[in-house]
Amino acid sequence: MKKLLLALFIFPLLATAQDKLTETNYRIYCVKLDKEVPLNTIAEDMINYDVLFFGEEHNDSVTHFLEKKMFELLYAKYDSNIALSMEMFERDVQPVMNEYLKGFIREKHFLKDARVWSNYKDYRPMVEFAKEKGLDVICANAASRYTNLAGRKGEEALMALPDESKNNFAPLPYDTATGDYYAKLMGLPKHGAGTTTDTAKGKAAPSMMGMMGGFDLVVAQSLWDATMAYSIASYRKQNRDNKSKKIMQVNGKFHSDEGFAVATQLKKYSPKTKRLIISTSSDDDFPKIDWSKYKADGDYIIITDPKVPRTYKD
Repeated sequence: MKKLLLALFIFPLLATAQDKLTETNYRIYCVKLDKEVPLNTIAEDMINYDVLFFGEEHNDSVTHFLEKKMFELLYAKYDSNIALSMEMFERDVQPVMNEYLKGFIREKHFLKDARVWSNYKDYRPMVEFAKEKGLDVICANAASRYTNLAGRKGEEALMALPDESKNNFAPLPYDTATGDYYAKLMGLPKHGAGTTTDTAKGKAAPSMMGMMGGFDLVVAQSLWDATMAYSIASYRKQNRDNKSKKIMQVNGKFHSDEGFAVATQLKKYSPKTKRLIISTSSDDDFPKIDWSKYKADGDYIIITDPKVPRTYKD
């Protein structure tokens, strides 16, 4: 209870801190136009796309500020035709999310039953905005108990689960990482024992730390990615009569950079869906940026000021 009261006390302080951030704390580059652009350009560009991937570093204060601004801009342009999809919530807590957004349950129960990340203060502004405006929030991820099982025992173990459990992750069998994305996964530091499934920077993700040897990161990570893609595709199918519906998907940048991972898996589940990718990073040379180093990461590159304090330490 003390931790919950402390968290609720911190939330207003976070909003105050974010209000102090300005355009001087970030730069945005459009790969197609080969020039720096304002944030609103991305919202305008979404007229031609269905899903916006916002790839973050989980502890980047400026990125969290921009995610909320981006969500607000999309709402201003597309009104109720915008939904939020989040890596930070798992499919089995979707009823809890819906209950909270509709005002049936109190925030303290939501925080507990939705198993929010330890840095939920970074994502709360977007959830609260969705609640205020009556917008949907998609709990997109697979619960870590399933990615853990997949990593330890393979897809065969998932197939043996009860049918009701299988509703909480992508249909079996799911595609596993190949090619350049596979090589990227295998190149992660300390691959194997002790690796977390969430390969974006940061300790806030539901952890699979402490694994012993024999854990297959590729199988686990691919379930994580496939489930998020499947959740997005399922929501689009449910709303197929609304051709104007847009989705902003927030995830660690590793899950969408270079069009890999969730972005690739989405092609399988929803081939006609048009995606736009934002990749964020911090650069010690800010505000002088060599954009050529980042061009392959996404359609829009956002570089943030490294001098702005992180929301938590790696």
